Amino acid sequence: MIPRYSRPDMVAIWSPESKFRIWFEIEAHACDAMADLGVIPKENAQAVWTAKDAQFDVARIDEIEAVTKHDVIAFLTHLSEIVGADNARFVHQGMTSSDVLDTCFNIQLTRAADILLADMDALLEALKRRAFEHKMTVRIGRSHGIHAEPTTMGLTFARFYAEMARNRTRLQAARAEIATGALSGAVGTFANIDPAIEEHVCAQLGLSPEPISTQVIPRDRHAAFFATLGVIASSIENVAIEVRHMQRTEVLEAEEFFSKGQKGSSAMPHKRNPVLTENLTGLARLVRMAVVPAMENVALWHERDISHSSVERNIGPDTTVTLDFALSRLTQVVDKLVVYPDQMQANLDKLGGLVHSQRVLLALTQKGVSREDAYALVQRNAMKVWEQGADFMTELKADADVTAVMSVSEIEEKFDLGYHTKNVDTIFARVFGTA
Repeated sequence: MIPRYSRPDMVAIWSPESKFRIWFEIEAHACDAMADLGVIPKENAQAVWTAKDAQFDVARIDEIEAVTKHDVIAFLTHLSEIVGADNARFVHQGMTSSDVLDTCFNIQLTRAADILLADMDALLEALKRRAFEHKMTVRIGRSHGIHAEPTTMGLTFARFYAEMARNRTRLQAARAEIATGALSGAVGTFANIDPAIEEHVCAQLGLSPEPISTQVIPRDRHAAFFATLGVIASSIENVAIEVRHMQRTEVLEAEEFFSKGQKGSSAMPHKRNPVLTENLTGLARLVRMAVVPAMENVALWHERDISHSSVERNIGPDTTVTLDFALSRLTQVVDKLVVYPDQMQANLDKLGGLVHSQRVLLALTQKGVSREDAYALVQRNAMKVWEQGADFMTELKADADVTAVMSVSEIEEKFDLGYHTKNVDTIFARVFGTA
């Protein structure tokens, strides 16, 4: 997590100030619930809230932790310095450190998810706009990187939209799954804290009580959350790879917006490189890097160990900050992507009509030619285009075996580009709910 790939709202979630503020709210709400149950005096609970507007001194907490070697105890000690030792003596009553740490971590993840969901909404809006803009902009579809059959640029944007829409649904589910809190005390038995306190705190903080915790919230929830972030990162890379391919000099069907004053190379002044999408490919790797450690955090010793802790202190902020930046950057790329329809048409024409080979193949079978023989007829003419630069339609018209079953006009009809776009409206209706 470095400033170059960070945005302030997401970074703020993971700041020490934000963390300690959440810790305070957990402890203060717990005191309220304990007071309601008669476990602690109401005046003590009320006194804790006098720290609501206080600025927690991060340096002071670090100073205390240097002695205690325990971050939660360091915070509680600092809190008692603010509200007074007598008022703070009931704080953390019956609780264990993980009650604070895990509940806080899940609050941070849900807040991060809210930002990411907003990021995805912006990306979806950009993808949809560009999809409708280029709904019927015909381009060559490729398989194995080789010209296949015609498609449209609108369908390219639409498929990315559909993929990101699925990712948004996944993230919404992951957010719901991670939005739990636990204040169940040592080993999770509620022996020294009433379950009603957990219910009160969770309600105040927008969480659901964890149905059963040990001394920690089960880490399968976190594994699913980070796995979802990894899938989203892979989808970002999927879009980025397509843009990078389209920007290759030999293709040049689209390119990243090149701003005034921008330089592409320190050595070659002519260069316009796909640096943003190359950057996104790299950032996707960083987000996915967190998935396996998150999976490995699921298995802990007995009711609790802290082998997960060091991992989460890193992957929590790093993945969410990086993914937030990546989604924003991709939205900018899509929004400003420069599309070249004329070059798309030129690329379509490069292989002399070979992109219509399947239509000719199917037409021959409809005329009674076996599929094997029809394939051989079409392929032998197609190879002349590949190897000699011939024109596919011309070769077909000159092939007596082809014209024996298909008229010239029937051959020509098979080269109509409109044939390949006749179901675009249907696909758009499936993706966007409207044509």
